[in-house]
Amino acid sequence: MAVWIIAILVVLIVIFYISAYNGLQKAKVNTEEAWSQISVQLKRRNDLIPNLVETVKGYAKHEKETLSKVVELRNQLTQLPADDHEGAMQLSNQITDSLKTIFALSESYPDLKANTNFANLQEELTNTENKIAYSRQLFNSSAAVYNKMLLVFPSNIVANIHHFTKVDYLEIPEEETKVPKVSF
Repeated sequence: MAVWIIAILVVLIVIFYISAYNGLQKAKVNTEEAWSQISVQLKRRNDLIPNLVETVKGYAKHEKETLSKVVELRNQLTQLPADDHEGAMQLSNQITDSLKTIFALSESYPDLKANTNFANLQEELTNTENKIAYSRQLFNSSAAVYNKMLLVFPSNIVANIHHFTKVDYLEIPEEETKVPKVSF
């Protein structure tokens, strides 16, 4: 009788262990997949930037510094190692700021603002920026689920045995979280 109870306990422990390990692996894969979605959107934006720069170049010749900055940031982003998530997000934030500057240029150049190609690129980039924002949220949600599993009992035991490590959240730079100063 005691042998059966011990056998049942061993089977239950093995089932728990396998379940916890698989749950951790699934959560880790979901986090990696969420990062992959960010990567896809960053690539999409990087592919659109040269077209935008070429379109704007013809209208705003004296804005070369702004255009050069966007191209330089884009090139830096493409050179980053795939696992440098923090660096990719920092450069991505800088590109977003530079794109806002380029879009603001259209107000000074009515012909550029009326250009169909520019309008289409602006819409595509705006949609891509929205997808990047959504993908960041998905990544942080996936990271939260995974990180919780690393902390809560009993999956934390399995996580410690297999050296699972915490995933850092993607954060918005502090300057972007401040309330903008508006004067009338």
